[in-house]
Amino acid sequence: MSSIFTKIIQGELPCYKILETELSIAFLALDQINLGHVLVVPKKEVDHFFEVEDPYYEDIFDLSKVISTAIKEVTGCKRVGMAIQGFEVNHCHIHLIPLNSPAEFSFSLGKKRSDEEMRDVQEKIIDTLLKLETA
Repeated sequence: MSSIFTKIIQGELPCYKILETELSIAFLALDQINLGHVLVVPKKEVDHFFEVEDPYYEDIFDLSKVISTAIKEVTGCKRVGMAIQGFEVNHCHIHLIPLNSPAEFSFSLGKKRSDEEMRDVQEKIIDTLLKLETA
């Protein structure tokens, strides 16, 4: 059975896409710890991050680095936290979370945001990525 992320990758489910490569996709988490919380997912469905094949592994971390720069600029956060824990979905994924204190790094704080908020932060992150790409 395909994971929810595989269904997103295959276009069967919608997402607030941030960036996509041949090997990976990044989109906003549905439960935002802080607005700008992004998931980076390899397109190959693998449960544990240490089982991800090298080209996919490298790509998700390369994307995470670039997207984290944009998240920090857009949100003005002090840090962009990164987590790989994989309990919600059995498909490797990296959480990139804008943070201003260690206390904010808790998945229990995740909450749904309005479509307007999600589209606004999605647009800002994408615009910032485009600016960084041309700089």
